[in-house]
Amino acid sequence: MPPQSGATVEKPEPGQLFTWDEIGLHSGKGNAKEKRWLVINRKVYDISQFHQRHPGGTRVISHYAGQDATDAFSAFHKDKDVAKKYLSSLLIGELAPDQPNCEPAKNEMLTNDFHELRATVKKMGLLKPSYPFFLFMFLHAVLLDITAWFTIWYFGKSWTPFFLGVAFFVIAQIQYGFLQHDLGHISVFQKTRWNRLAHFFVMGVLKGGPASQWNHMHNQHHAKPNCFRKDPDLNMHPLLFSLGKPLSVELGKKKKKYMPYQYQHKYFCLLAPLTFTIYVQLIIFRYTILRKKWMELAFILAYNLRICLMYVPFMGFKSFMAFYWLARFLESNWFLWISQMNHIPMNIDYDQNLDWVSAQLTATCNVDQSWFNDWYTGHLNFQIEHHLFPTMPRHNYWKVAPLVKSLCAKHGVNYQCKPLLTAFADLVRSLKESGEYWQDAYLHG
Repeated sequence: MPPQSGATVEKPEPGQLFTWDEIGLHSGKGNAKEKRWLVINRKVYDISQFHQRHPGGTRVISHYAGQDATDAFSAFHKDKDVAKKYLSSLLIGELAPDQPNCEPAKNEMLTNDFHELRATVKKMGLLKPSYPFFLFMFLHAVLLDITAWFTIWYFGKSWTPFFLGVAFFVIAQIQYGFLQHDLGHISVFQKTRWNRLAHFFVMGVLKGGPASQWNHMHNQHHAKPNCFRKDPDLNMHPLLFSLGKPLSVELGKKKKKYMPYQYQHKYFCLLAPLTFTIYVQLIIFRYTILRKKWMELAFILAYNLRICLMYVPFMGFKSFMAFYWLARFLESNWFLWISQMNHIPMNIDYDQNLDWVSAQLTATCNVDQSWFNDWYTGHLNFQIEHHLFPTMPRHNYWKVAPLVKSLCAKHGVNYQCKPLLTAFADLVRSLKESGEYWQDAYLHG
């Protein structure tokens, strides 16, 4: 018989049988010392100690404590044989035979059909990268980077070459950013190690940031998108913005007002990128020093030294500072608009423990495909496909999109796709609506 109360079990013996109710008691909520269990393919694992040394980050695995993590495990781990070596020592039992494959509240039929789709995707070879594609994306970014420097070197620092240089530099940095995103998702090379090494280089030397911090933050976003206190992309709530109807109403009823949220759709364009620019530059040094990531810190310093040596001799330090910070501000604008247009207009709430497909489709939407949209967004206009298959190379998103649409249509899941400008407008509209929900609750709640 399974134990009556999971909270009283000190050290379950391997082979024990558990129910979903017992699994749910071991979520670690409210107490860091509480046990954390999760389920992968009906096997129950105790991650109470392991979560602190989890290679993908301590928080991302903890977010699934007390839940079924089967689809998240499959989505994130390209080399499952290596991951299973870690799991073997954590196994404490399995689900009882009378228990369903996932929590009763989840859509099991949708989950099963998605598993079939994932098997089909693998058979079609859609998880295999095209090396010529990624080589082209890398070389064209390098060419833009060189063009930015050449513009200043050849034409000087007058207004026209100054702004042209900024434009080329911003585009190069954005394209490097898309490439490091691909590498971070282990989608450029077949072997995980090659992706990790290349990510370390691109993120450090070409972007000036720590790869480990990106993994720590971004993996959480993919694991629990738009889930407050689990998705780091929502950390701007509530200090700067009030996001989503449920959270905005809750904030208003508590009579909390850190900003005039009723105007947030107006100050987003300036405050969001400005804050992001400053925050990123500060947090990368704080992270690398506190976590003692000395090699990554060295790469970040190498990036800054490289940029200074490239530009300061030709334009002087003051002009370079104007050049650099203007470029960072414009880059932040570009990044925030294309990353948040797919998420902020969607449902934002606390974790509802939805099945994998429902969780991703509730929190993401797509933007129409075109050669410009693909390039401009780094193929993140296919945000739905990217979230369902995080390790899939981006050049294959358009191939799997019709299969995903069919799956959604079969199960009545809303698959949103819109024009680029509509997506931008929806971002502003959703901020305005959230601000109005907050104001109404603040005044009348």
